[in-house]
Amino acid sequence: MLLLLLPLAPLFLRPPGAGGAQTPNATSEGCQIIHPPWEGGIRYRGLTRDQVKAINFLPVDYEIEYVCRGEREVVGPKVRKCLANGSWTDMDTPSRCERRAVYIGALFPMSGGWPGGQACQPAVEMALEDVNSRRDILPDYELKLIHHDSKCDPGQATKYLYELLYNDPIKIILMPGCSSVSTLVAEAARMWNLIVLSYGSSSPALSNRQRFPTFFRTHPSATLHNPTRVKLFEKWGWKKIATIQQTTEVFTSTLDDLEERVKEAGIEITFRQSFFSDPAVPVKNLKRQDARIIVGLFYETEARKVFCEVYKERLFGKKYVWFLIGWYADNWFKIYDPSINCTVDEMTEAVEGHITTEIVMLNPANTRSISNMTSQEFVEKLTKRLKRHPEETGGFQEAPLAYDAIWALALALNKTSGGGGHSGVRLEDFNYNNQTITDQIYRAMNSSSFEGVSGHVVFDASGSRMAWTLIEQLQGGSYKKIGYYDSTKDDLSWSKTDKWIGGSPPADQTLVIKTFRFLSQKLFISVSVLSSLGIVLAVVCLSFNIYNSHVRYIQNSQPNLNNLTAVGCSLALAAVFPLGLDGYHIGRNQFPFVCQARLWLLGLGFSLGYGSMFTKIWWVHTVFTKKEEKKEWRKTLEPWKLYATVGLLVGMDVLTLAIWQIVDPLHRTIETFAKEEPKEDIDVSILPQLEHCSSRKMNTWLGIFYGYKGLLLLLGIFLAYETKSVSTEKINDHRAVGMAIYNVAVLCLITAPVTMILSSQQDAAFAFASLAIVFSSYITLVVLFVPKMRRLITRGEWQSEAQDTMKTGSSTNNNEEEKSRLLEKENRELEKIIAEKEERVSELRHQLQSRQQLRSRRHPPTPPDPSGGLPRGPPEPPDRLSCDGSRVHLLYK
Repeated sequence: MLLLLLPLAPLFLRPPGAGGAQTPNATSEGCQIIHPPWEGGIRYRGLTRDQVKAINFLPVDYEIEYVCRGEREVVGPKVRKCLANGSWTDMDTPSRCERRAVYIGALFPMSGGWPGGQACQPAVEMALEDVNSRRDILPDYELKLIHHDSKCDPGQATKYLYELLYNDPIKIILMPGCSSVSTLVAEAARMWNLIVLSYGSSSPALSNRQRFPTFFRTHPSATLHNPTRVKLFEKWGWKKIATIQQTTEVFTSTLDDLEERVKEAGIEITFRQSFFSDPAVPVKNLKRQDARIIVGLFYETEARKVFCEVYKERLFGKKYVWFLIGWYADNWFKIYDPSINCTVDEMTEAVEGHITTEIVMLNPANTRSISNMTSQEFVEKLTKRLKRHPEETGGFQEAPLAYDAIWALALALNKTSGGGGHSGVRLEDFNYNNQTITDQIYRAMNSSSFEGVSGHVVFDASGSRMAWTLIEQLQGGSYKKIGYYDSTKDDLSWSKTDKWIGGSPPADQTLVIKTFRFLSQKLFISVSVLSSLGIVLAVVCLSFNIYNSHVRYIQNSQPNLNNLTAVGCSLALAAVFPLGLDGYHIGRNQFPFVCQARLWLLGLGFSLGYGSMFTKIWWVHTVFTKKEEKKEWRKTLEPWKLYATVGLLVGMDVLTLAIWQIVDPLHRTIETFAKEEPKEDIDVSILPQLEHCSSRKMNTWLGIFYGYKGLLLLLGIFLAYETKSVSTEKINDHRAVGMAIYNVAVLCLITAPVTMILSSQQDAAFAFASLAIVFSSYITLVVLFVPKMRRLITRGEWQSEAQDTMKTGSSTNNNEEEKSRLLEKENRELEKIIAEKEERVSELRHQLQSRQQLRSRRHPPTPPDPSGGLPRGPPEPPDRLSCDGSRVHLLYK
C-alpha cells in the first residue's frame, strides 16, 4: 500500500464535486479517482504512484484516506468509500486540514480617554488574515483573536484580564492598548509566563525591564521624542531650555529622560514648571524667567489652556519657540473649548511657528513591507474596512503599529516553532507554567527586525520600538513637514522648509552684549590739561626756589623741603593721567601696570608733598611752643633732622606699597551692573561693566593706608592750629604751610570716602579724585611759593646783599629790620614799665614825708643838751641817695 502525500498549503481538501477533483461518473467500472489537490494528501491502498497516475476509476468498495501534514488535523470525513452507484460516501461534507489554533488575548479601547481600538482592531484582524494566508509563516498553526473592550480603564481591564487568564483556551500572548492598561497587564503577565505586546502604549515607565520583564511594544516610548528634540537643540545652537508639563506619570517620566539627555549634550534646563489643571501661574513664571525655548508636555485639552495663557502673557512671537507633542489633531487650537476665554484668532496667533515631534507610524517611503503591501496600500485597504471616516475613527494613526504588532508576533512564533527549517518547540504545548517556551518567544521577539507598514520594526533593550520621528512646524495655521530623524542611525533628514517669524531661529536667551563704561573723554582731557598746567606751575616754583636759594628769606623757609613739596605735587598731578586710563586707551594686559602707576605716583606724591609740610609744622610745634624747655633746641635745630623726618614718612610709604604690591598686587577686576534694554526693538540686553583696580584684600589695604594717612592729616590740622601764633625765623613760612595743610586735609578727608561711595560711577569718581588732587596741588603751590615770588619781586630781595646795600644804603637785610622792629617794640614796653615804677616811687616818697611830719607833731621839743651844746633842729628829710637799698630793690621788684 502506497502513501501519497502532497504539500498542503491552503487549509481545505475537498471531495469530488467540491472543487479539487472531477465529478466521477456512475459507471460499472466504479468511482472516478480523486486526485489529491495541492493543499492536501490521500492515501491509496495497494496502488503505486505510477498506477494512480495511469487509472481513472477505482473499484466499488475501494476506500481512500485523507491525511494532513505536520500538526494539522483533518476536519470532516477521514475515509471515503466507493459505492455501487459510482459515488463516494459523505459527499455533502467536505474534508479539510485545519491548522492548530494559537490564541491571542487582546484588549482594545473602543471608548474612553483614547479610543484607539476603533481602528486598531480592524488592523489586527487584517494582519491575522494576511499572516494566516501565508504558507511560509506558521504553516501548522493559525492565529486566532479573543478580545474585549477595556475602555482605556485599568479597572475595566482588570475584569477582562481575569477572564482571559482563567477561561480556556490558553492565550500565548496578551495585547493591551493604553499605557495605563498596559502597566496593569504587564505587571501581572510575569506571574503567568506571558509575553505582552502593546500597540498603543507610550509611557516611559513601561521601559523598566525590572518591573516589566516580558513587555514589548510597537508604539515607541514617549522618550523617543527626546533624542529628536536634543538633535534640534544642537542644530540651532540652543544651550538653555525651559519646560512646562502636566502632572501625569507619562509626562514626568518623559521629562526626566529629557533632562538626562540634555545634560549629556551639554544643554541646561534652566526652568522647569508643572501644573495639574490651571497653567496660568507656570506660564507667568516662564515669562518672568525669560524662557525662550520651551518644551510643553500635556494633553490636547490642557494645550488649549496653556496657549490661551501664552497669548495673555505674550509668550510667543519671534523671540520664542515652543516644542509640542505631534499627536494632537491638526486643528486642535481651533476647536471650541468652554474652559478658555481666548478666540480662535488669538489661539492661532499664539501657536504660530511652534515645532512638533511625532513618531512616524506610517512608512513615508513607497516600499513594500513584509506583507507585500506599501504603506499607502495599507491605508486604502484599512479605510475600506472602517465603518466611519478615518479622521473620526480613534487610533487611525496607530493602526499601522497594531498591524505590525501581529507580524512581529507571527515572526517570533514562527521562529520559536521551528519555521524556516529550524528545529523548534510545539506551540500547542504552551501553558502558563511553561517558562521555557516563554523564554524562546522572548528571545525571538527581542531579535525581531523586519520592514512593516509603519517602517522598520526593531526593539531596543527595554522592549520599546525604535522608529523615525517626524518633525513638523505650524506655518500659516497648518502643519508642514520640515524633517525626519532616525535615532538609531543619528540621521537627520532636513527639508529646509522651516520658517521663522524673525527670519531666523531665535536665541535661547536674551542676547547679552557686554559693554564697558568708559570715562568721559571730555572730562579726561579737561582734567589732564589742568594737571599739565599744574605740573608746569610746580616746575616753575621748583626752578624759582632753586634759583633764589641764596636769598636769606628763601633760606629761612627751608627751601629743600619746599622743593620736595613741589616734586610731590608734580607726582600727585602726574597720577591724574593713569587715574583716567581705562579699557578705552589700554589693553587688559597693560591694566595692572596702570594700576600700580596710580598707586605709586599718588602715594609718593602725597608722602613728599604733604610729608614735607607736615615735617615743618611738626618741628615748629616741637621746638617753639615750649619756651623754657626748648631754648637750647631753638639754637640747635639742624636741617638734617627735617630731612630725616621726611625720609621716614616716605620710607614708611615705600615699604607699605612694596609689601602690598608683592603680597597682593593690584589687578583688573570687572564690576557688572543690572541689564539694560536697548532703545531699538532687538532681542538683546546690554550688560554694563566697569573696570576697576583691585586686589583680593583691597579693603584691608585701603583701611591700613587710609587710616595711616588720615591720622597724619588730622595731626597736621592740630599742629597747624597750635602753631598759628608762633613766630620764628628758622621756618618763616610755617603759617603758609599751616594754611596749605588745612586745605589738603579737608579735600582729602572729604574726597576719600566720596570716591569710595561713587566708585561705580566712573565719571563722578574720577572728577572728585582728580579735581581734589589738582586743587590741593594748586593751593599748596600757590600758598607756599607765590608770596615768596611776590615779596622778592616787589622788594627786589632776589639780588645779592652787596647789590642790595648799594641800592638802599643800608646793609641791614629784611631779617635785621624785623629784629630792629621787635627790639623797638620791646624797648617801648620796658619804658612804659619804668614810668609806672617811677610813679609808684614818687607816691611812696610822699607817703613817707607825711608820716615823718605826723610823728614830729606828737613828740615835744628835745631839751637842751646837758653837755651845753646847741639844741638839735628838726631832722632833715632823707635824701634819695640815702634810701635803704633793700627797700629800693623791693620797689623796683
